[in-house]
Amino acid sequence: MANISIRPAGLGDLDAIVDVHGQARTAYYLAGGLTQGEIDGPGGPGQRREAWARCLESDGRKAWCAREGDGVVGAAAMGPPLSPGADATTVGELYQIHVLPSHWGKGIGGQLHALFVQFLREADLRTGHVEAWERNHRAQAFYARHGWKPDGRRRPGPGNSSYLGMRLTVTAD
Repeated sequence: MANISIRPAGLGDLDAIVDVHGQARTAYYLAGGLTQGEIDGPGGPGQRREAWARCLESDGRKAWCAREGDGVVGAAAMGPPLSPGADATTVGELYQIHVLPSHWGKGIGGQLHALFVQFLREADLRTGHVEAWERNHRAQAFYARHGWKPDGRRRPGPGNSSYLGMRLTVTAD
């Protein structure tokens, strides 16, 4: 993986990050049994672009991109909790990690995850929140390998399924 570099993401990475996000979510939704027609409505790509732009322009959020050569192959976003009732003085949220499907299994997600743990430690936050689509078994296994546990939170998701909340407890260095 010597040819993968990870750095803070900027607005110049926006289109590439949105593309990575779109390819990754299409792959996991298809693997979870959704049809192409169920995955994205006409506004989906634009909404993802707007959300990533807000994240990249926000002072309170952090975004990282994994690059191979001149291309973005992964991205992660994190910041204050979006989870209802979460205490921003103790909880940070991993909004998303996406890696191009062609790069799955190469450790890129693990490197991006390590930056989230670093983010928690630097902010003196001991708890991380994340959501994973209940049919995305690959993501759930990834998070479990990194110490995440289901926490009972659920919200409606596509295909008559839910997004499941997971919690990570971080110990001091």
